[in-house]
Amino acid sequence: MTYMVLLAASFGYVFLKAWQQRNVAFDHVWWVLPTSYAMAVVEVIVVTKIVMTGGNWLAVFVLGTGGGFGALTAMWFHKTFLTRRE
Repeated sequence: MTYMVLLAASFGYVFLKAWQQRNVAFDHVWWVLPTSYAMAVVEVIVVTKIVMTGGNWLAVFVLGTGGGFGALTAMWFHKTFLTRRE
């Protein structure tokens, strides 16, 4: 169960990091502060779960997988719903 939470938290954290990067790049200033607080919450969860797993190689795989899919999803979501179309 810890690895599933770690996967979801990693997905969420990297999603938020990619989302934040696109907010800054596209000047969506109203999203920056709430996203920063959400990132802080999820980062605490990620660090706590890493400590619980002992930082083994399975944790590395789970973090990489969750993070990769989180970044891809954030890029798609931001492009689909927030990018200005002219």
